[in-house]
Amino acid sequence: MKKSNIIMLLAAILPLGLFLFPLWKISLEAPQYPTPLGMYIHINDFSDANPHDIKNINLMNHYVGMKYIPEAIPEFKIFPAGILITTVIGLIIGFKGNYKWFLYWFILMILLSAAGMYDFYLWEHDYGHNLDPKAILKFTNADGTQMGFQPPMFGSKDILNFRAHSYPRLGALFLALGIGASFIAYLVGKKNNKKAIASL
Repeated sequence: MKKSNIIMLLAAILPLGLFLFPLWKISLEAPQYPTPLGMYIHINDFSDANPHDIKNINLMNHYVGMKYIPEAIPEFKIFPAGILITTVIGLIIGFKGNYKWFLYWFILMILLSAAGMYDFYLWEHDYGHNLDPKAILKFTNADGTQMGFQPPMFGSKDILNFRAHSYPRLGALFLALGIGASFIAYLVGKKNNKKAIASL
């Protein structure tokens, strides 16, 4: 088997790390919480960074009118299926495809990842801005508009007396490595193809 195909097979398998490790982590630091509150976002679930963190975040968010973090969202069914399907496609390409198909898989994964990030942004925006008008506590901006509480998609941000952090975790690294490896497989395959043509 060609070296490029072996790399492509590895590229197709690496995203399965999303089923083993968290994709993202959002945490909240504040003086009243010696241990920051946090939650992990998995490909098919939310989980506490520390015991009862999600429960405490929901209780805190209730006062400003934010929605409760649900136990499940539709994406928890769509994303796992998407990863499994693209992995199977990647394995088939790795076994039987030529290097050009490696590039197509790379582009497909880039597009799907971008769509996933956009969906994540929309979820955060709705979560942080679609507030209950009957909330116990109401905060407004300097211009009088209702203050939003959207956490950052990537990086850190001050929200009232909280410091919110949002960063990728090990699952995202496995996905990125898989995508990157497919591009390397394409480059290796392209190089070998040129050598084969030159030797004719």
